[in-house]
Amino acid sequence: MVWSRQEVADRILAGDTLVVYNDRLLRIPQAWLNAHPGGSLAILHFVGRDATDEIDAYHSQDAMRKINMFCVGTVETSPYGWAPFLPPVMSGWIRKQASDGSFTWHHEASAIPASNLSSGTLLVPNHTPGTKQHQSGGPSLSHLIPPPSNLSLEVQAQHSAAYKQLHERIIKAGLYQTRYLSGYGPEIARYLFLAFSSAYAYSNNWLITSAICLGFLWHQLVFTVHDLGHMGVTHDWNIDRLLAIFLADFIGGLSVGWWVDNHNVHHLVTNHPSHDPDIEHLPFFAISTAFFNSLWSTYYKRAMTFDRFSAFLLSLQHKLFYILMAFGRFNLYANAYGFLLRKAFDHRKAKGGRWSWWLEVTGVAFFWCWFGALLRGCGSWKMALAYLLTSHLVTSPLHVQIVLSHFAMSTDDLGPTESFPHRQLRTTTDVICPPYLAFLHGGLHLQVTHHLFPRLPRHNLREASVLVKQFAREQGLSYAEFGFIGGNRAVLGVLKAVAEQARILGTVAENEIQGAMKKVH
Repeated sequence: MVWSRQEVADRILAGDTLVVYNDRLLRIPQAWLNAHPGGSLAILHFVGRDATDEIDAYHSQDAMRKINMFCVGTVETSPYGWAPFLPPVMSGWIRKQASDGSFTWHHEASAIPASNLSSGTLLVPNHTPGTKQHQSGGPSLSHLIPPPSNLSLEVQAQHSAAYKQLHERIIKAGLYQTRYLSGYGPEIARYLFLAFSSAYAYSNNWLITSAICLGFLWHQLVFTVHDLGHMGVTHDWNIDRLLAIFLADFIGGLSVGWWVDNHNVHHLVTNHPSHDPDIEHLPFFAISTAFFNSLWSTYYKRAMTFDRFSAFLLSLQHKLFYILMAFGRFNLYANAYGFLLRKAFDHRKAKGGRWSWWLEVTGVAFFWCWFGALLRGCGSWKMALAYLLTSHLVTSPLHVQIVLSHFAMSTDDLGPTESFPHRQLRTTTDVICPPYLAFLHGGLHLQVTHHLFPRLPRHNLREASVLVKQFAREQGLSYAEFGFIGGNRAVLGVLKAVAEQARILGTVAENEIQGAMKKVH
């Protein structure tokens, strides 16, 4: 069956989850939407769009063999491929399950009028959550029409075609093959050395030294957990997830389930103010004045309120940056445990179902047992506090490393017409690093290549980046990279520029309040 654009639109408006893959139309059932290992939003952001490049980049060959079960036909295309619709979730529409088990449309947020934006679609919360309009009805065809774009569908199709050829070169070069001995051998040796050093120092009552070694161990383990979360080690979901839970939950006290759910969305809608959770840090940070609109987060399902308190904190964000980054691990705990709590009642729906959720909960409990025992053995509450803070502060460079790759890059939404490679190169940058220091960055200083090929083992990223740079030159795309110091300066510059705007708005608001009070008196 060949589906027309009108037929596809009609079925999306009726509630079907339809995605285009290689000119085939995939209908994703609700059961799989709930069970998808990458989370439901990873699919919902591509309803009505051609997700061929994204699907190929994120799925193994074993997973790809299962895709035919979702195929319901092919679609009519132009000479330049499928012209995308705007996914309902990107205009504030989602499907919610009613008490009788049926699913109905729910309008959780509204798009800011295009006249107020330079490009794209940003969402603000509906302020009448109790009204019938908020809870019922559904999107219309106009909600599926993307805003005007300066991008050419022909040019984006060329980028996409070239990316597919690049992906074939990556595969033929054997860069998806994991270097267990030469790659992870030194990693494991480093982990064991840090763990032994921390234990030995603790046994000799060198508590601060022990805390430093433990913090460095956590810092390094996160990179392998990152690889495992992307299925970039054994390339088998069950094995990689088991290893990731052991490292992340049992040793690190975090949740790899939360990280995968969060991180996949970040990869797919990188630097979008309404959709990317990795840049949604109000009231502490904002890398765009778009956040002054009190945007709606489609990931966190809440409004990111910009008020006087937010304006005050944001006006200081460039000065508080490193202080807040020092406590970044505590934020990871909060996000991880909040995620596990939310999943307490629906963990059976996710891939891995009951066992993965229970194993994560067991892992977190085990972590606080052994780490709590270390704290109790410090001799005094002051030393225990020093051990806690030191071990956690040592991990702070990780949080700086994470934001360097994106905070200084574009946050514009260029719409669904933008191709996968164009979006990743526009919103991501590398951090220049000599090979002998690559372990400090966990190999992820090569973020551009990682974002284009997220399942690629990180020990192969440097070799692959040579091919990616050649691809960028041939396609006329910018490949951004800067040094570690230069990257910090760029991020601080962005934070300072937004801070100055926040300070001006705060001053204006304060003057308006004072003026109103004078009129009253």
